[in-house]
Amino acid sequence: MSVGGGVGGAEGMSGGDVTAGGEGIGGGKGTAGGEGMGGGLLHRNRDFRLLWCGETAGKFGASVTGVAMPLVAVTTLHAGTFQVGLLTAAAWLPWLVIGVPVGVWVDRMRRRPIMLVAAAVSLLLYAGIPVAAWSGVLNIGLLLGVALLAGTAAVFFQTAYTAYLPSILASGDQPEGNAKLHGGASAAQIAGLGSGGLIAQLAGAVNGMFANAATFLVSLLCLSGIRHREPRVVTTERPPMALAKEVGEGLRLATRDPWFRTLTLFGATSNLALMGFQSILVVFLVREVGLGSGTVGALIAVASSGGVAGAFAARRVAGRVGTARATLLFEMGFAVFALLIPLTFGGVGLLFYVVGGFCVSAGVVAGNVIKASFQQRYCPPELLGRLTASTSFINFGTIPLGALLGGTLGTVLGLRAAMWITTAGVPLAGLILFFSPVRGARDLPTSPQPSMSVRPVQRRGDPEASQASGGESSRPVH
Repeated sequence: MSVGGGVGGAEGMSGGDVTAGGEGIGGGKGTAGGEGMGGGLLHRNRDFRLLWCGETAGKFGASVTGVAMPLVAVTTLHAGTFQVGLLTAAAWLPWLVIGVPVGVWVDRMRRRPIMLVAAAVSLLLYAGIPVAAWSGVLNIGLLLGVALLAGTAAVFFQTAYTAYLPSILASGDQPEGNAKLHGGASAAQIAGLGSGGLIAQLAGAVNGMFANAATFLVSLLCLSGIRHREPRVVTTERPPMALAKEVGEGLRLATRDPWFRTLTLFGATSNLALMGFQSILVVFLVREVGLGSGTVGALIAVASSGGVAGAFAARRVAGRVGTARATLLFEMGFAVFALLIPLTFGGVGLLFYVVGGFCVSAGVVAGNVIKASFQQRYCPPELLGRLTASTSFINFGTIPLGALLGGTLGTVLGLRAAMWITTAGVPLAGLILFFSPVRGARDLPTSPQPSMSVRPVQRRGDPEASQASGGESSRPVH
């Protein structure tokens, strides 16, 4: 899991995935089921149901990969601790390299075709790992290359996905949709982590890549079945420096607005610590605690079940105490339990990891649900793609650094010492929220500020886009 607001990675620990899910902005439109119909959202909205199924399948596969890829490196290629950390870093490095301009490109194009291409590329990449192993050419360099390219596809998919979601949901349905997406992703993560270890034990870690490839095929089929079609983007001639200007707009919004700045800085710091220990967790459990592949996957799955609890508790707790206070509770209070993880040892000592991991997962996912809802409601729709990419660039940009930090500390100081240092950073990151406007508020703001508005991207057949001015929420562009 990543912090930032999105559902990413093996949820990466993000609230950074500021990505998947969330409450849309303004007068969202209902599709395939519309607004005001009875029954649950998954029952009445066909397009959302397909999007949910495809995203859940993708998260299942990503979680299988989160266990299987390090196991391939450790058990098949006999990689060292630093190399395993480098493997994790490679998957997140594209956010640092292309994360910001991708947000501008996504705002200029239809989002669904981008998602389809990204899913197809990922399918081919992960299916190629077993083929390379059978051909005798699989090595750590090739594995790093796959992680890098798959990470690039994920940047495009995640940014487009975040900007696409509100276009298929009515405004009143978006909180429910956000909780269902995060809850489904967490449940899929649990199943994937447990299955990843089991598949690695029964069929081999390399063959586990086929499970991930199959889930991207499911995602492709589900996305292809969505009936909603976005308006065609009207192409206009842009000055030579237009890309740099639009990139700057997203970065300025992420860094100048006190609410976005606080949550983005917190997400970046938290992800540094979270990925620091996550990048060496499999190595720690195998080599330091002495667990087998199947047990590792099952144990991580049990701890990750906290994400499901967090997804479904987020709206209820926020409704009772306020969104700002709930953010502090989940992101600071639950984070303290991360300090139990380095105490893990065999037998009954595994409970230290289960309790610590469960609480951290619950806090991260609940925080992501709240922050995704805030971001998509507070940000003007015409800036959402750029804001998503800019905050993700900062949030996710620290993930490869955290992975390298974990691998380096594990190599130099030993695995348990590295776990102590990195897990200590998880609750310490919460101090950013404590010394910020979040502490003095009951709720996070819900209305976009007029100073945020810029000229929107024109989309043919979308008359509301031309009326978006003065910060008014006129059209969901997610």
